[in-house]
Amino acid sequence: PLNGTPGYYGAEVFSAIGMQPMIPIADLATTTVAAMVPDDFRIALCDEAIGLVDLEKPADFVAITGKSTQVNRMIELAKAFRERGRTVLIGGPFASLSAETLRPWADILVIGEIEDIAETLFNDLRNGTWKAEYRGNKPDLNDSPIPRWDLYPNDRAMMGCVQTSRGCPFTCEFCDVIQYLGRKQRHKSNRQVISELDYLYQHGYRTAFLADDNFTVYRARTRSLLQSLLDWNRSRSAGHMTFHTQLSIDIAEDTDILEACADAGIFQVFIGIETPNEASLKETHKNQNLKVDLQTQIRVFLRHGISVIAGMIVGFDADGPDIFEQQREFAMASPVPVFTLGALSAPIATPLYDRMREQGRLRSTEGSGAVVHPWISNIIPAQMTVEELQTGIQWLMNSLYHPKHFEHRVLTGIREFEVRHSARYLYTQNRSRNIRRSGTDMALGLTKFSRKGRDEASMVSNILKAAAKKPETRPHVMESLFRYMQIRHMCEDCGIWEPSLALQPSPFSCRVNRKAA
Repeated sequence: PLNGTPGYYGAEVFSAIGMQPMIPIADLATTTVAAMVPDDFRIALCDEAIGLVDLEKPADFVAITGKSTQVNRMIELAKAFRERGRTVLIGGPFASLSAETLRPWADILVIGEIEDIAETLFNDLRNGTWKAEYRGNKPDLNDSPIPRWDLYPNDRAMMGCVQTSRGCPFTCEFCDVIQYLGRKQRHKSNRQVISELDYLYQHGYRTAFLADDNFTVYRARTRSLLQSLLDWNRSRSAGHMTFHTQLSIDIAEDTDILEACADAGIFQVFIGIETPNEASLKETHKNQNLKVDLQTQIRVFLRHGISVIAGMIVGFDADGPDIFEQQREFAMASPVPVFTLGALSAPIATPLYDRMREQGRLRSTEGSGAVVHPWISNIIPAQMTVEELQTGIQWLMNSLYHPKHFEHRVLTGIREFEVRHSARYLYTQNRSRNIRRSGTDMALGLTKFSRKGRDEASMVSNILKAAAKKPETRPHVMESLFRYMQIRHMCEDCGIWEPSLALQPSPFSCRVNRKAA
């Protein structure tokens, strides 16, 4: 289903500027479930981000999956299909953690992971003996089939997707991943991962998201998988594959693993930096970010040829009104172009949700139990009002993404970026038709975006000129510019874009100064 609003990891900007719809990451959930459907079922996939939903399409069963940002649309679609006599199944992460929210709209709820229960579920559907609810366990991931990319509109996806593990051993208070997938990380075999990459490669992908919650948790396994990825990648004759993934900042201390990441093709990583406020990190049990110099650790990635997207959260109990200026100073001192700023929220089933409920600090989210906007929280902050939190976020967002400020961070990243000699094979000409098409779309999109104004045109021009002088940075720069276009669309769509705010001090600077005095 569509997200409630444009998000950091969407690509709605392409449609907004009159181009064909795109999606950054091909959908792994629907293609994986499709691979478990028996051969005697006829099946069709729809990803609403890049294709319209045909409510009148003949079907006995309609299966819907989604996360918290898609809940309202999930309910709309379920109602529409049931009104047309379809039997509706709903599953996925939100359904698993908040089943009661979706139960009124589903004929069949699938809670948890599906691999262990797929055979029973589809047999029951075939025989007309289905139950109202099915609950999956924690399956062996080697039993998960190769996704059905042959059914997916691959020509509209910018990168493919492979999941090599599920779960995370860390205990961040706000994270619902461990509630859904567990703290004991489970892994696919190297052979299984390579088989999935082979199939993506056959479908034209030359970039893939490794959709692990934390790719480098278990060091020995990580080293083994990276060696398999390197061997596979070097043997590709029609262009090499680069990878994006998620990991924690503590891996910067293991330079041998970072070297292996770079050599294998790890191109960009998301790191949950969250905040420079150590009291907030302690509060949320983000212990892996403590007792390290976050700025220094970020730069270790760039010295290995790996660019960084950083998570940023405001609204922890330890955050006062000065947090917005702290976050801005941290960002502007870094070589990270993209920070995914969000208000601290408490997903259902997390320890944070339970604590906020006990303290009477949960806000209504229109009855859905979901927060569908990254700047809206379901928490009443401890040291500021809800209105002050929103005012501070708007100021910080405009300050981070004013064209001159974004340009500054990109140029800093270009200066500090290095490519290991052993990873230079990744920067040879890529011969994938899909990649060339994405590059053409991106170039056209930038041309249209540059017409927004003088600051935007100057920013794009200066960044591209700097990248031309250091060609190995160009793929990373183009990725950052695409993200910037999407974030600007996101801000404008949500009504918080007011670039004049970026030239003003924090709205709380006077209060903070009085307190300091």
